[in-house]
Amino acid sequence: MNPTWTCILFDLDGTILDSAPGITSTLAWTFEKLGRPIPTPAELLVYVGPPILDSFRDLAHMSPEESAEALDIYRVRYLEHGVFDSTVYPGIPALLERIAASGLPLSLATSKPELPATTMLDHFGLTQYFDVITGASEDEVRSRKADVVEEALKRLEALGAEISNPVMVGDREHDVEGAAEHGVPTIFVEWGYGSAAEEVGTIAVARTAEELGDLLLGDRLMSAQMASSNS
Repeated sequence: MNPTWTCILFDLDGTILDSAPGITSTLAWTFEKLGRPIPTPAELLVYVGPPILDSFRDLAHMSPEESAEALDIYRVRYLEHGVFDSTVYPGIPALLERIAASGLPLSLATSKPELPATTMLDHFGLTQYFDVITGASEDEVRSRKADVVEEALKRLEALGAEISNPVMVGDREHDVEGAAEHGVPTIFVEWGYGSAAEEVGTIAVARTAEELGDLLLGDRLMSAQMASSNS
C-alpha cells in the first residue's frame, strides 16, 4: 500500500470513542420501558455500530412502528445520559491533531445522528480537528453508512477539498461495505467492536493509533520531507 490520501473519513463509535457503555445501557433502559426482555450484554454489544433503527428491526425483530417508538425512547435517554458515558481510545487525540496539522481534509462519517455525534466530540475537545461532521440525518433517511460516506464526500468537495483518493477508517463491516459502494478503501482498526471476520475487504489493519497514523500520513510526510530536502 503506497497511496497519498487526499482526504480521510472517520467512523466514531469503536474507532474514536469507546461509546459502548452509554449505548448498551440506554438500549437496556429502552427495552425495559417497552416491556421487552433485556438482551444480554454480549447481545447488546452487537447493536453498537450499525444504524440503531436497523438494529431494532434486524436484531430485535421489531415492526417499523415498534422500531420508531423504540428509537424515540432511546434518543431522549441517550442525549440525557448515555452520550457522555464514553472514553476516547488511547492515542486518538494526538492522531487527529497530526491529521489536522498535515492539512489533510477530515470528515466524521458515522451512522449516529449528527447532534449526539457533535455533542460527544465537543465534550472531549475533538471537534476542532474535523473539517466536516457528517452523520445520520435526524429522520434516519440518511443512516446507511454508504449514504453517510456519500454525504461526507459531497461536503468535503463543497469546501474545496480534493476527494479523488479518499480513505475510510472504521471498525465494523458496515464501514467497509458502505465505503466500498463509493469505491473508498477502508483501514480497519483492531481496537473497535468488529470481529476478525469483518476485516475482509479492507486494505490494512491498524492495531494502535500510532500505526494508524503511519498508514494515513506516512507517505504524505515522506513526500513533504523529500520536497523540503530538494528545495
